[in-house]
Amino acid sequence: MSKTNKLPTMKDVAVAAGVSLGTVSKVFNGIPVGAEYKNKVDAAAKMLGYQVNEYARGLRASKTNTIAVIVPNVIHPFYSTLADMCCNKLSEKGYRMLLATTSFDPQTEQQCIDMVQQNKVDGIIAITYNPELDVKEDIPFVIIDRKFHHRVPCVSSDNYAGGQLAAEKLVEKGCSNLLFLGISSHVPGEADKRNLGFASYCQTNNIKHTIHRVWDEDGFDDIKAFIDSSIKNGKFAYDGIFVSTDMLAIQVMDYLKKHDISIPEDVQVIGFDGIPKFGFDGYYCSTIKQPLDKMAATAIDILLNQEINSTPSLVCLPVEYCEGDTTK
Repeated sequence: MSKTNKLPTMKDVAVAAGVSLGTVSKVFNGIPVGAEYKNKVDAAAKMLGYQVNEYARGLRASKTNTIAVIVPNVIHPFYSTLADMCCNKLSEKGYRMLLATTSFDPQTEQQCIDMVQQNKVDGIIAITYNPELDVKEDIPFVIIDRKFHHRVPCVSSDNYAGGQLAAEKLVEKGCSNLLFLGISSHVPGEADKRNLGFASYCQTNNIKHTIHRVWDEDGFDDIKAFIDSSIKNGKFAYDGIFVSTDMLAIQVMDYLKKHDISIPEDVQVIGFDGIPKFGFDGYYCSTIKQPLDKMAATAIDILLNQEINSTPSLVCLPVEYCEGDTTK
């Protein structure tokens, strides 16, 4: 590096290697040159500490090998795990990931979209709650869990089958009066099908059941009020609960225990997502596990596919039941 501490340039590498600037350009752009010349250029670049500006090179080629992943937050294990898997799988394909979080705010979502479009990403994967998002048509875009438009592919787990599977497992384990508990967004999504599948299984098999869904703004207070109303003389009215997410299931179980309702002795509980215990094997509750690794891989494959417009508007991946200590 020069005495002025300026970063070395391609011209500096050419002088140090004793070759032309064109030869250096070919080496850095992967164009074949003689082994002797390539070795000289590589050695000079290493000696000078020269690094190829991949982003600038990508801009010139209208391709930056960067994919934006937009999620509500990285606090919830579902979102953080999905983001991590996207990062790993993109890296395997030679891509970088630009991560943005939105705190579930539709305006912030649009700001994130605008920001990543200005940064010339090659595509966007998003969990979004804003059906009015303005995304340029020339940017490949894949949504996780929410199908807003037939031209935008959505990757999701099979939520409907997951609801059916949860009901089936509770019945297999001896439950006869089932309850679904869930908190829903006003923006429709694939997750809404969990209670539909649950209800379908119960209706088809003549299983006594109740569906109790509340909106985001009502939150857990409404759930607590419902639980309170379902306890008579120290006994809970239901012997099996399917909860829309593992995180909500943890809250429900904690509240039931405060009322001296034992799990799984008095009531069995199955959640949805498949969140593993932090630092341990196993799950916080019996759960319907989403295939996050396959969801990430599928979203990326669709995004990088040049025929994205011919992809089905909904790609649904199978779920599986995982045993925890909240069922018998």
